[in-house]
Amino acid sequence: MGLDDLARKVLAYADDREFGEAPTASDVPALNVSRQRRATALAPVLYEPIFCLVLQGAKQALQGQRVVDFPRGHSVIVGIDLPTEARVVEASVETPYVALALKLDMGLIRELSLEPGRGGREDGKLAAISAAEADEAIIDAMGRLFALAEKPAARPVLYPLILREIHYWLLCADHGSLLRALAQTDSHASKIADAIVAIRSSFDRPLVVAELASAVGMSVSAFHFHFKAITGTTPLQYQKRLRLIEARRLMQAERHSVSTAAFTVGYESPTHFSREYARMFGAPPLRHVREGAAVAG
Repeated sequence: MGLDDLARKVLAYADDREFGEAPTASDVPALNVSRQRRATALAPVLYEPIFCLVLQGAKQALQGQRVVDFPRGHSVIVGIDLPTEARVVEASVETPYVALALKLDMGLIRELSLEPGRGGREDGKLAAISAAEADEAIIDAMGRLFALAEKPAARPVLYPLILREIHYWLLCADHGSLLRALAQTDSHASKIADAIVAIRSSFDRPLVVAELASAVGMSVSAFHFHFKAITGTTPLQYQKRLRLIEARRLMQAERHSVSTAAFTVGYESPTHFSREYARMFGAPPLRHVREGAAVAG
């Protein structure tokens, strides 16, 4: 199945189910459909490890000061949890932005890394987000995976096989360097990934960088260098973004007040929280509290 055919099928699938503008789970486990009919402003987002295949339109994300473009036909790999900013840059009612996003199974990545014969060009650069033009093998495999949405009886047999194939192709890809590094238990990348797990599990508590570096077996200077090289930000900035994104979710989805959300994510001062929130989201937190109440009502 070619890229254009797959784009048409995904659009028809989204239309039949009246999907909105937000990424939506398909009938295939771990596979989401994204469709946007308009370009969007740059906005904070939390990416988990995913593979995205852009079928139509274009998107853009930031990794620190680095801009990563996802045009049509590109394969995008996000290897770690990453609070960042992203926007759709090419979309219209006539030609929407369309993409398939598959949650990555890092256990499967580690298992496949032990297989002989893996390719992939190493350039020494390990980035949380990487993009490259998708080859025919990965487009074909994603097409077969998406086709399982209409073949529920075949899913139990074929899904594990196609999932394994996709992870293998990503591990072999030139822009799969971070995945290959993460599969090595003692690499700098795997240590940074361990640190990120620790930050995410207790982001509401004060972060002592020296203690975190020691916990993953790195010096403070090496930890700072590799953390910023991979994520594009410092550990403290990373934690702050996590806190603010979670606070927005609490206010919009769970209708927390501004002060309750601030204290829940670890801020001691609602005033300080509101100032940093407005700086990141471009609007005061009270607006998102009202938006959450309006949706709930």
